[in-house]
Amino acid sequence: MSESRRNFLLGSIAAAESVVAQTSGASATGVPTRPLGKTGVRVSVLGVGGAHAGRTKEEAEGIRLIQTALAEGITFMDNAWEYNNGRSELVMGKALKEDGRRKNAFVMTKVCARDYEGAKQQLDESLRRLQTDYLDLWQFHECNYFNDPEWVFEKGGIRAAMEAKKAGKVRFIGFTGHKTPRIHLKMLARDFAWDACQMPNNVMDSTFESFRHEVMPVCARKGVGVVGMKGCGGDGRILTENVATLEECYRYCLSQPVSVQVVGLSSLDQLERALQIVRSFKPLAPDEKTTLLSRIKDVQGDGRFELFKSSKRFDSGYHRRQHGFDVTGV
Repeated sequence: MSESRRNFLLGSIAAAESVVAQTSGASATGVPTRPLGKTGVRVSVLGVGGAHAGRTKEEAEGIRLIQTALAEGITFMDNAWEYNNGRSELVMGKALKEDGRRKNAFVMTKVCARDYEGAKQQLDESLRRLQTDYLDLWQFHECNYFNDPEWVFEKGGIRAAMEAKKAGKVRFIGFTGHKTPRIHLKMLARDFAWDACQMPNNVMDSTFESFRHEVMPVCARKGVGVVGMKGCGGDGRILTENVATLEECYRYCLSQPVSVQVVGLSSLDQLERALQIVRSFKPLAPDEKTTLLSRIKDVQGDGRFELFKSSKRFDSGYHRRQHGFDVTGV
């Protein structure tokens, strides 16, 4: 290994470790916060997943879930223009509009279009649904295809984002994806100062298309805030097949250099359990991490619990159609 490569890796590791070290102590709500990259903003270490909150049977359930999470100290609100055909943004907008709750929340939503006009239109629709004049973070959703980095820049989506930021409609700009670290690295290599990016972060990731090893150190080095997702594997099979407990999943996720881990919460009971874990959070000690990863080693490396990395079945229908793929195929 060259000296420059060695120094880069050592610097990246140190920067990554500093993210966890900057976790705040107990606040009034007991939910810790971390800095979101170089933005100067601190966010709660857990975030409310808009997809789950927007698919509750009754709209009032989703509103209550979001409002309770915010009152308990979870400030980061995740969403996307396409979630539940817009219902997720509508529910979140109603939840945050009541009694001026919006001012206490960090609101992120995602844009699906890659072109200039499409991105502008989706931004306006998101703002209307969310009942807000601005977004704290706007991210290009599901950069899962190898030509997405080119499309975002060449078709004009990034121009729409920069104009929106200049106009005060967007504070920060990022991107998301769950397929392969190589696409994230292509986005990060662009001549653009990304504020954040979202990626899978779970106990299975370290030996299969690993975002933890390949992408997070680069983000830490560049000051890009990392938003973790799919902490229980996306479909929850890590839990249902008793591979790891919910507490192990959460502790592992939050022991990585992420600013916030977005979690799918569908009920107040699930929210209460998440709060219990995060309020007592302590990073995994080296021996605890070794024990956990050794125990699951045999099922880590083949991707069986991270099928979103290897199957289009977990890509949204919008993006499969966007790239000309069958929306019913896998």
